[in-house]
Amino acid sequence: MASLAASEFLGNTNGETVATYIGDVPYYIDLKLYDIQRVEVLMGPQGTLYGAGTLGGAVRYIPNRPDPTKFTADVHLKAYAMSHSGDQGAEGDVVVNIPIVDDKLAIRALFGYVSDPGFVDYNYLVRTPGVSNPQPNFANPADVAANLTQKKDANNENSASARVALFGQISDAFDATLTYYYQDVKSGGRQATHRALGTGPYESAYRYLEPNRRTNQFATLELNYDFEWAKLTSASSYGRYVEDGQRDQTDLLLNFEYGYELFPSFAAFTRDVQKDERINEEIRLVSNTEGRLNWIVGGFFNHLKSRLVSNEYVPGYPEFIGVVRPDNLEYVQDATEKVEEKAAFGEVGLKLTDWWQVTGGGSYYSYTTKQDSGFATPLLDGDTTAINLITSYNAVKVDGFLYKVNTSVNLATDLLLYATLSQGYRLGGINPVPPCLNPLPPGQNVCALPNEQLIKLDKTLNKEIGFKGSLLDGRVAFSTAFFHIKWKDIQTAGTTVNGAQPITVNGGKAVSKGLELAGRGVITENWSAMASYSYTDAYLTANAPGLVDGTDAFAGDRVAGSPKHKVSFSLDYTRPLSDGYVIGASYGVTYQSNVFTKVGLRNNGEALPGFALHSASVKLSRDVWELSLYADNVFDKYAVTSVRQDRSFIRSVGLFDLRRFHEDINRPRVVGLEMRYKFGA
Repeated sequence: MASLAASEFLGNTNGETVATYIGDVPYYIDLKLYDIQRVEVLMGPQGTLYGAGTLGGAVRYIPNRPDPTKFTADVHLKAYAMSHSGDQGAEGDVVVNIPIVDDKLAIRALFGYVSDPGFVDYNYLVRTPGVSNPQPNFANPADVAANLTQKKDANNENSASARVALFGQISDAFDATLTYYYQDVKSGGRQATHRALGTGPYESAYRYLEPNRRTNQFATLELNYDFEWAKLTSASSYGRYVEDGQRDQTDLLLNFEYGYELFPSFAAFTRDVQKDERINEEIRLVSNTEGRLNWIVGGFFNHLKSRLVSNEYVPGYPEFIGVVRPDNLEYVQDATEKVEEKAAFGEVGLKLTDWWQVTGGGSYYSYTTKQDSGFATPLLDGDTTAINLITSYNAVKVDGFLYKVNTSVNLATDLLLYATLSQGYRLGGINPVPPCLNPLPPGQNVCALPNEQLIKLDKTLNKEIGFKGSLLDGRVAFSTAFFHIKWKDIQTAGTTVNGAQPITVNGGKAVSKGLELAGRGVITENWSAMASYSYTDAYLTANAPGLVDGTDAFAGDRVAGSPKHKVSFSLDYTRPLSDGYVIGASYGVTYQSNVFTKVGLRNNGEALPGFALHSASVKLSRDVWELSLYADNVFDKYAVTSVRQDRSFIRSVGLFDLRRFHEDINRPRVVGLEMRYKFGA
């Protein structure tokens, strides 16, 4: 789904490529991982096993439930230093579990806090917007100091997380868990640089600070009833999300060349406020008996209401062109979107023999998206206070059916061969850009043409065959999978013809094929290792006219954003010492090959180089405590992970050098000390 989230920020959606569950509740949040029992990663579409529509699988974060049998308290503290940062970072969390009624009722509470120092310097900030020259004579230090100021380590982050859960064992067959989640994340700027403009490797050239705050609050109710022959699970949630951010908008307006470049002190910024309200319900009935037949049946409902208000300010510019506009407001967008998604799903598995089983499943889904969008151009209206919105309405409704077929054969006690054929989908929607007027008025237009407004759902047909097993009495475990994914109406990034606004476009047909290998093994009593490798070849299988920002793409063009090779390796050492002490050490490395920024490198796309990141740690523990010394990105590798726009935006407009192209980067080296202590364990 194309969320209303401002294009420069994350919003509260992952684009539904992978469904995210917190416990049994389908709810996406960029969650800080505190007090998590385990993380389950389910590969491939899961629309017949769970309700939320997905293309690539599902991730389930399973929190620790309240325990009504004993009191416990866990304390976790971390302090670290980061290269290229002028400050230190800290993180801590406390978890308390309190039985209220023995074996019947308990409460579990969590609080966590992160203070990350940041490492990107904003060295080109205007001192007085609308007065200071954002591009002074850089050969004259006095001129620079008079007009610009600096903010070191601007991309710092402070976050607070809390969770309170109440668990009740109502009867031997019935239990309930009521949970409240809170997460507040404040960041000071982007993790991005402008090296292509000649800045340093950890330096941004934006003219304004770009703070952003994202607050999530949601409550969940999970009910489980055991009928003996089947288990019924109901997962309900209600959540609210607020995002408030500021970003430099100067380069977008300068790129229009509508006269902004004539104002020597021109520097614009945008304030974005997004508010979401979401209701989710998923209910599943799962067979619970021994025998050759097993099954699952369920229903899913999701309702999302989202509103985005974006205000664009141009300090000093109204006075420069002779317009009375004290608030300096230049452009306004106000859009509300409502999404309603439903699904009915199920699977049936049959054990044909002791060594052969088959599973078949299906899902019927439907979704409706409605969007009210309005925009205004106050400077053109000539009124000093009014905001006259030009409004429009759009709606789309889609339904369909998915299927899944799986079979597996136990070739030996410790060797399983399997094959799966399944379908997946990702929600379509409406791009959050106002529709263009017909005919287009002269001058500045920031709008979507008719063919840029709607987003089709993209659908996949997944074929996978693989095997998994173990050797040497379980000392070595391995898995291998070969996959072939046919992709229809693939969703990819694009921009509008008018205003170059980021939108989602559909790109015809594509294929993603390759293999995945993973293994772990116990080498000796003290040494163990894990390794994985994946190869992915993703490319278009049909021509896609105008796909890449108006430029045609062709069959055979490699898809953007996907590395062909990914490798990970870790080596672990553990050894008991005297008096109950245990020492451990680990080393790990991950590598990915290059990534294309645009399909087929069309229209100024580029290949971002591959990179490897190393980590290491040493740990000493005894009974209820452990102490670790760790290092992430050991060799302080600088890597570009993605880009905004492309290098064609590195040009001059009048007196100004455009800075719209930037590079997103990874975190530098972090070295820290970590401590854990458990009470009542």
